[in-house]
Amino acid sequence: MGNKRFSEEVLAQLEKLEEKYDAMGQDLSAYLDGLLHSDYLTYWDYIQIDTLLSLQSPRTSFPDEKIFILYHQITELYFKLILNEQEQLILSDETPDREVFLKRINRMNRYFAHLVDSFDVMIEGMDPEQFLNFRMSLLPASGFQSGQFRIIEIGCTDFHLLADINKKEEMASSDSIKEIYDNLYWKQGATELATGKKTLTLRQFEHKYSDEFIQRAEGVKETNLRRLYFKHFEGDAEIIEALRNLDYQANVQWPLMHYKSAVRYLQKDPGVIKATGGTNWQKYLPPRRQQVSYYPELWTAEEIANWGTREKL
Repeated sequence: MGNKRFSEEVLAQLEKLEEKYDAMGQDLSAYLDGLLHSDYLTYWDYIQIDTLLSLQSPRTSFPDEKIFILYHQITELYFKLILNEQEQLILSDETPDREVFLKRINRMNRYFAHLVDSFDVMIEGMDPEQFLNFRMSLLPASGFQSGQFRIIEIGCTDFHLLADINKKEEMASSDSIKEIYDNLYWKQGATELATGKKTLTLRQFEHKYSDEFIQRAEGVKETNLRRLYFKHFEGDAEIIEALRNLDYQANVQWPLMHYKSAVRYLQKDPGVIKATGGTNWQKYLPPRRQQVSYYPELWTAEEIANWGTREKL
């Protein structure tokens, strides 16, 4: 065994490794010692399976609460996948390549499609009576408080296009990210139904994320997906179709699935049950009420007028 000769391929790889570590002022032999003594990697350690499967901490004894937790965790992982694609475009200093831009938008669309298709877990996958019992133990937490989704929105479009529908025209001429932030559409969905005051859910959310949202909006003013499209790919039919798909999935299909879920669990005769965070879901969730579009120029006037009133445009 001591006389075994390395293949030319192995020797070439060792030479490349030596060059790599020499460039960093490191000793290759020390790293090889580490490799020699390290354990073999296992799937469960690499994916952190034990940790992942221990992250569900129900507040009640109702079995379906675990479904509720797991589904929202899955959703956040999909949001992280979407951000992984988006950030490679909007945070890059390089001019985007057309094929790379299209590939990443299509990947984002694929993730959103999985999310939309999976929402039956929330609509049909829980016992309504169990949900109505365990939901009050979650106060004031709400799916409204997904910071990742708001960061996705900021990266998709110019900030003023996320303003409340009644403020959108005014915010279009504003140079202040902070002013626009104070008038974002989703804030109207977390106000008390009776008084119009901010709910605790919204106050918690703003306390945790406001600085991050404002910083991201400032950072991508010139590099969000909308700006990249108009700078480099305006009129490209394939990219237009991909962006329309992204716009419709994020701003019509995704909120419509939430609305259907809310109607199933919270719309009960003779009255309407408040959402867990006190969010004004009847006015906030239907896409036709907010008419949020990342790329309004890519739609006809008729399509915008019918925004959210049909399953497909």
